[in-house]
Amino acid sequence: MKYTVCAVTGSRAEFGILLPLLRRLNDCPEIEFRLAVTGSHLSTAYGHTLDEIRRTGLPIHAKIPLPLGEGDDKAHMIQAAGAAMSAFADYFSAHRPDLLVVLGDRYEIFAVSAAAAMLGIPIAHLHGGETTEGAVDEFLRHSITKMSYLHFVSCEAYRRRVIQLGEAPERVFNVGALSTENCLRTPLLSVEELSESLQRRFIENGMSRSELEQFIQRKEASA
Repeated sequence: MKYTVCAVTGSRAEFGILLPLLRRLNDCPEIEFRLAVTGSHLSTAYGHTLDEIRRTGLPIHAKIPLPLGEGDDKAHMIQAAGAAMSAFADYFSAHRPDLLVVLGDRYEIFAVSAAAAMLGIPIAHLHGGETTEGAVDEFLRHSITKMSYLHFVSCEAYRRRVIQLGEAPERVFNVGALSTENCLRTPLLSVEELSESLQRRFIENGMSRSELEQFIQRKEASA
């Protein structure tokens, strides 16, 4: 019997960090992996980054649109969070996972987590314990922590903070930052490829090739 794990992504910002983990979950033969896509991924105003997810080859189990307003209007954020809580209550009721995986502190992830927590679905939260003083993210992140059962933090200071919030130490794991794995897996350009890429960008921004060559010569002479 497979263990059903659902991951939810609501924006490009957290999807890029989650990607290595999502691939491993999808490839694990003991896991039935489900990916639910929501938030700005489905909005043309924010680049319709659903297309980027499709290009990764990951199977998408559900697409759940939200009423997104433009800009930082707090009322639009609240309305979208309310819609997300309602929509994911329906989704989780129809497709109940054994574990929900979420990352970070955005309002749609808060709403998704609240729906799952009220339905008794265990949550694994990544990147808890961090701080962004003065931002809405601060209390949303800590609220998600309190709704979660498993905690995977990026450093020891954040592990201590999650424990200070009252979470059981044996369920809080310092695993490092997922984005580090992205850096380690990113193929590096050769010196020649990097040079060609930079030269092309300089020229595209109005510098002639002769001006660029003079600039490089001056830099080499002063090195």
